[in-house]
Amino acid sequence: MQVPLQITVRNLQHSDALDARIQEKVAKLERFHPRIMSCRVWVEKLSRQHHQGNAFSVRIDIKVPEREIVVNRDEDEDVYVALRDAFDAAVRKLEDVAREQRREVKAHDIPAHGTIVRLFPKARCGFIETPEGVELYFSRENVVDPPFEHLKEGDEVQFIQQLADEGPQAKRISVGKHHFH
Repeated sequence: MQVPLQITVRNLQHSDALDARIQEKVAKLERFHPRIMSCRVWVEKLSRQHHQGNAFSVRIDIKVPEREIVVNRDEDEDVYVALRDAFDAAVRKLEDVAREQRREVKAHDIPAHGTIVRLFPKARCGFIETPEGVELYFSRENVVDPPFEHLKEGDEVQFIQQLADEGPQAKRISVGKHHFH
């Protein structure tokens, strides 16, 4: 990086462990785009009225040649979960920008269809059943539209199936007027 990493922490005890985790995540970002010029990370403990527990906000601002990538994530309860989610989103955006800058055309996956059969709001995840009867796990971070909190069991959805370390999962989930066959 041309400019040293900048970390800002607000309303939260600044710790060496938090700094180390952020530095580790930023080092991994450089694997996905070799020409990161600068990276700024803001971590803030939010104060919410009528809210029990802690809420955290993470913002990441990454500059690469000809582009700026900004990621914002809010998370209840755990600052390290908020960091993980924000950096995961940053990796996806950096991969897209790197492909675009290399002039690679990203092949679009063909969406599959299914029905939400189980939701676990506290765990922020659920399962989709395909027409073939296969159940696929999905997490809140993989819901595109509407927000996870608006999903209901029985909703018909469109998604992309991907193989993760844990097995097949549903990604880029959306509810809407899809044509089911």
